[in-house]
Amino acid sequence: RVHLVESGGGSVQAGGSLRLSCAVSGYPYPTYCVGWFRQAPGQEREGVAAIDSDGRISYADSVKGRFTISKDSAKHTLYLQMNSLKPEDTAMYFCAADVIDYGLGTGYAYWGQGTQVTVSS
Repeated sequence: RVHLVESGGGSVQAGGSLRLSCAVSGYPYPTYCVGWFRQAPGQEREGVAAIDSDGRISYADSVKGRFTISKDSAKHTLYLQMNSLKPEDTAMYFCAADVIDYGLGTGYAYWGQGTQVTVSS
């Protein structure tokens, strides 16, 4: 069974940094696409950053230059380094995985439970 567990969320002041991690286990295929998403209260879930099975990376315009997605394939772990955080980055952050490349779309089959990020001004 595929299992994704996020960690690293917390509360920071604007301008601060956080690093999110997502441990992936049980995936039946050697390569897969992964992504980070976020959802603020009352808003739809949106894609933040994604890596496809060939290693190509995409970012939402709102986080370009501030967030960096990476993965350690040996550890089956996905990361999201978030710098220069803004209050509007406040949301529940989720990681997702699928063999199909959904990019920043939300069609991924497997999702974690989320980790809360709160940025105060």
